[in-house]
Amino acid sequence: MTGELVAFVTCPPDKAESLAVQIVESKLAACVNIVPGITSVYLWEGELNKDGESLLIMKTNKSVYDKFESKIKSLHPYEVPEILCLPIESGSRAYLDWLNKCLV
Repeated sequence: MTGELVAFVTCPPDKAESLAVQIVESKLAACVNIVPGITSVYLWEGELNKDGESLLIMKTNKSVYDKFESKIKSLHPYEVPEILCLPIESGSRAYLDWLNKCLV
């Protein structure tokens, strides 16, 4: 593997598609899956919140991560967007080659 990542980003449902398209068009993720209809329960500024969101599952790599994170932050409506990445430990070599060819 060469540093491929799966990134999880939550956002308001009405922003999910736009965010996904802009990240892929910027070549900072090869693919984004949009999982609609999740509920997030969290503490923010000392208060319990419960919101409907979409989950974006983004495939990227370490070589573009700093640009990826900056782009998410510039597009995202939240003050502190959730951006969590996990390394891809194994996967189809053909898919991972394609993933890396899609990125800047």
